[in-house]
Formats: sequence, C-alpha cells, structure tokens
Amino acid sequence: MPFRSKTYITITILFIGILAFGQSNGNINAEITSYLNDLDSKDFSGTILVAQNDTIIEERAYGFSNIEYKVPNKIDTKFNLASITKLFTAVATMQLYEQGKLKLKTPVGEYLPDYPNKLVRDSVTVHQLLTHTSGLNNFYVSDEDKINPSKYKKVSDFVPLFVNDTLLSKPGTKYDYSASGFVMLGLIIEKVSGENYYEYVKNHIFKHAKMPNTTELEVDSIVQNKASGYTSMFGENIILKKNDYYLTKASPAGFHYSTLSDLFNLSKALRNYKLLKKETTELMFEPKVKGYNTHLGYGIDVDQRYNQTILGNSGGWYGIHTELMHFVKDNYTVIILSNIDDGGKKGAAKVTDFFKELIADKQPEE
Repeated sequence: MPFRSKTYITITILFIGILAFGQSNGNINAEITSYLNDLDSKDFSGTILVAQNDTIIEERAYGFSNIEYKVPNKIDTKFNLASITKLFTAVATMQLYEQGKLKLKTPVGEYLPDYPNKLVRDSVTVHQLLTHTSGLNNFYVSDEDKINPSKYKKVSDFVPLFVNDTLLSKPGTKYDYSASGFVMLGLIIEKVSGENYYEYVKNHIFKHAKMPNTTELEVDSIVQNKASGYTSMFGENIILKKNDYYLTKASPAGFHYSTLSDLFNLSKALRNYKLLKKETTELMFEPKVKGYNTHLGYGIDVDQRYNQTILGNSGGWYGIHTELMHFVKDNYTVIILSNIDDGGKKGAAKVTDFFKELIADKQPEE
C-alpha cells in the first residue's frame, strides 16, 4: 500500500466532508425549490424567503394581498408582523443595557418611578420583562373587548389596559407570555434614551440594519403594497373576514409592518454584530427560561427541540401568521409572512413545519 502522510489523509478526509456537506445542502435546496414550486395559493397566502449562508436562494409570493380586488402578494409586500415586533423592543433594550443606561436585574421603578402599580414598580425587573417572567398579563388577549383600535397613538396610551390588573404569578417564578411586559419595556426605552419609542427603533435599529420598509401604521392608514389581513378565527371558520377590528397601531409588543428583505437584513445585522456587540448578542441569545414550547433568550426564541437550534420569533394574531427562523448549524434563514391565520393546522403553520422538519432533522424530540 502506498505511503500516505498524515497531512494527505487529513486533507482527503476534509475534502470528502466538504463534498458530502455540499451534496447534502444541494439536496435540501432542491427539496425546498420543489416544495415551493408545488405550493398552491389556495393553501398559503403570503411571502417566503429562504437564504443559506446569508445569500438568498428563494423568494416567493402566493395568494392575494387584497382578496376583494384580487391584488396579488409580491415579494416586497408589507405584512403585519404581530409579535415579531418584540424582537425590535428587545434589541433596543439590550442596546441601552450595553451603553450602561439600564440594568437587567434592577426593579423597573428605578426607571419608571411614577409607574402607578407599586408592586410592579418595586418587584419586576427588566430581565423578567424580557423573559416573560414578570407575572404581567397579555393585554391583547385578556383585555381584547376593551381595546379601541383607533385610540392608541403613544406607548403610554396602552398602559391603562393593564396597569391595575392582578399579576398572574409572583415576579420571577413562572413563564406567562406578556404583551404588557413589552409595553413596559417601551416605556423604559423612552425614559432612559430620551426618545420616542417609535423614533428610537427607527433611528437605532431600522436605519442601521437597512430596513426602510419597516414602520408602525395607524389602523386606518392607506399604504401602497400593504397586505390586508383575513381571519379564519384561527382555523375555525371557512369563510374569511377582515381583521381590521382586531388591530391597533403598533406597540412595543406587536403589529409593526415589514417585508421579507427588511427582516432578512435584521437577521443578518443581529447575527453579525451590527446592532449589538458580540458579548451582548450572545447574552441575548443565551437560553434563559422554558416557555410553552421552546426556550427563550432576551426577547428571542431559542428552539432546542430539534437536532439543531433555531433562533427567531413568530407572530400570530387574527389574520396574521409570521415566522423568522435561523437554523444555526446549517446557517439557513427562513422568513414566512402570511396575511391569513391558520390555527396551527395549515397555511403558514404547515409551511413552517416543512422547513423545520427538512432542515432541523424531522420531528422535535419529546
């Protein structure tokens, strides 16, 4: 047998590994293209972006942005994000932490000394707000019947919806998904930065991440190339209805509008340390608590149920289902924006499951 040096063997093994990796990803990419080619607008309404190694490999649009007039969705159509907005608020909070303007484990009363609820003021920390462990409720759900869609102009306008509500649990003891907590983070951002929340995220996140199409909108705004939302009441009804009644202007907890390209730019900017330093980004991405299905970092899901970690956020509301997913090991990014809710059984939910099962290796671990 001819002599082979250790260097030769090492290089050969490395080459075979790279070749196999390329073939594996090539197969995945082919399956993605085939799936998207076969995806029917009757089964999904919205837009999809797939990138690998921060290079876009697929952008698709399906269905209608306005069903009444049969206006088709386009890859640059603006969609309501629902709770993906929380990621903006979390990044803003971590920027201010990085600058030394706020502390994570200090009661919020240090920043909001006039906040009317003394228990919250003295007991709840920024860490708990970011991890949904403050005990504050989700006012969008618990106070849904009290919400007047046209009433909210400023972040502080949302506070009366929940300020006097009883805490669901003792702060720091239990996970309870909380839109109210993220509105409080918005108030803190305004207080310590000296800027209006909406202007802060525009100036310090959207501009830096190259997100020109991301903004808050009044409920009755007339905007070109914006998708209307249609609700099936989360899969219960066959006949769709407009979702305008269930929306408000964006709060720090939800309802900004954005596009595929803007969210892709956000994902790249965050992962490549353009918005936060490496150390702060890693702190944000570090799993802190277990939620209903997945672990959470600071304002970001850290899904460890599969054979690779998926970082991101999802948004779900009447007439909205959105997903931002980054598959860490294989460096795929998938963004799904839909203007129809699905009850977790079809539509965007089914598309999301396809990508998780294909890229992150089949079914989640029990």
